[in-house]
Amino acid sequence: MDPILACVQAKQEDLIAFLRQMVEIETPSGDEEAIVRFADFLEAKTSDIAKMRRVKARGFGPHLLLEFDLPGARKRGQILGLAHSDTVHPMGTLAKFPFAARAGRLYGPGVLDIKGGIALFLYAVRVLRELDIPVAKKVVLQIVSDEEIGSDSSRALTEKMARLSDCVLVVEPGTGLSGKLKTARKGTGDYSVKVHGIASHAGVDFSAGSSAIVEVAKQIEAIAGFTDLAKGITVNPGVVRGGTRTNVVADYAQVDVDIRIARLRDFATLDRKFRKLRPFDKRCQIEVEGGLNRPPMERTKEIGALFEKAKRLATELGIGLEESSTGGGSDGNLTAALGVPTLDGLGCVGEGAHTLHESLLIERIPDRAALLAKLIATL
Repeated sequence: MDPILACVQAKQEDLIAFLRQMVEIETPSGDEEAIVRFADFLEAKTSDIAKMRRVKARGFGPHLLLEFDLPGARKRGQILGLAHSDTVHPMGTLAKFPFAARAGRLYGPGVLDIKGGIALFLYAVRVLRELDIPVAKKVVLQIVSDEEIGSDSSRALTEKMARLSDCVLVVEPGTGLSGKLKTARKGTGDYSVKVHGIASHAGVDFSAGSSAIVEVAKQIEAIAGFTDLAKGITVNPGVVRGGTRTNVVADYAQVDVDIRIARLRDFATLDRKFRKLRPFDKRCQIEVEGGLNRPPMERTKEIGALFEKAKRLATELGIGLEESSTGGGSDGNLTAALGVPTLDGLGCVGEGAHTLHESLLIERIPDRAALLAKLIATL
């Protein structure tokens, strides 16, 4: 058996116990106190292998940088691991969805996205230290506190760290129950289209009014038409609000829209379509706000080469490895857009992220941690 894989297997129960402790520290996005508790726990648990630096992020809790003490002579270059401490699950979720192990899976809020990935990375490092395997580059794991809500406060840090790095390894979950790695992700963005109409009494003075709700309904139909599946562009009017009472012609309505693009070059055209929206009812006025949040992670030659290396290393572990593209975004979008080779989906294998049946496959823990260890040792 591969010595790295054997060492991970010997540590699997410890890894699971550590993961349970992380899951049982609930960390909803925007809960600063919760994120601080998680940071304190992680610093205590990694003080023997890493130095932690906390980067303040008011209102979110600190972003964390863990620099590891690894075997090998003077380091040249840097490997950046990417993760996040926040989850989509609100405080109190653990009471109705506790950590559990059953039928070959681990369950719990954030167990797959992304605390399982953090555990894999940390134990990959522990194995390299235990086996005294030299690592040529400095290794830093960045754990931000706002990834699930757009990474606004952490983006500058992520981009700064990426520019200092030779490659980026993202421990978001793999795709599907085969754990495909992610070599491409769509870019993500949001728009709000706000309509200002004229209020009037719906019974006494109907014609004097100009309904913002009727107008926004027509705008929604136009906006939905911006979708172009052949180009990988999707436009989803997801939230609509407006009006006050049924007997009042609405003077305000709004639609919030999610956009996804596969290629950065398509964004300018899509943005122009939003900016050119005009009212069907000339008595209404339209405001358009928003834009691109994360650029797409487009598969480059360098990303392809990084995947092929991972695939060869997985073969040494007796595992077949495939690649995938996904419509979801991660902080890997930010690093790839800077031209830094980025490999995503290196976290756990499971399903149900962001749900109350989120789970990971226990049997895939050893090979995923071993793959990370091999990548770190050979990059």
